[in-house]
Amino acid sequence: MGLETLVLWLFIGLIAGWLASAVVGGGYGIVGDIVVGIVGAFLGGWLFRAMGVGAPGSGIVSSIIVAFVGAVVLLLILRAIHRTTYRRV
Repeated sequence: MGLETLVLWLFIGLIAGWLASAVVGGGYGIVGDIVVGIVGAFLGGWLFRAMGVGAPGSGIVSSIIVAFVGAVVLLLILRAIHRTTYRRV
């Protein structure tokens, strides 16, 4: 993996994580948003393939959209887990 690929992953992760945090609420800071965006990209890619849906658009925009969808799903799952953890106590 080259430096350009790493920078592109970080950029896509940051944008997708930041957008997802803005939509769902909350936020984990810059590093947290990058991690949420990158994990969301993998989750979004898996979801799109599982549903048999192609990524909308092309290029980096398509990657950001898929990562954003996955990041939103990830944040909703994390919020549900976090909420049930506090209700048990």
